Amino acid sequence: MPPPAIPIAAAAAALPELWSPRIVAALNDQHVKVARIHGEFVWHAHAETDELFLLLGGRLRIDFDDGAVDLGPGELLVVPRGVRHRPVAAEPCTILLVERAGTVNTGDAGGELTARADAWA
Repeated sequence: MPPPAIPIAAAAAALPELWSPRIVAALNDQHVKVARIHGEFVWHAHAETDELFLLLGGRLRIDFDDGAVDLGPGELLVVPRGVRHRPVAAEPCTILLVERAGTVNTGDAGGELTARADAWA
């Protein structure tokens, strides 16, 4: 029997809180996560892994120490490991993330926005 399709938009819409990614799939040593976001996140870096952002809805800016990248729906950006960044969503957004299993959303910053790295939707 083939695996079931994953309704990404519905999984993201059902999330109870902002900035709290939930795993919707796993492959090899990677997790595919969805999140609802709005406002500014913390500056942080992930020393051990790259991080892929795919914007599903809304507009997202990702700030870097030397500039920023704006994303629209359907666009993606890979943040290389060790690069300090900060997602900023001026309007509500839904995103899909791909990152190494066990990656903490706040990276080296920690703090109150830290979500469980193993939380499934």
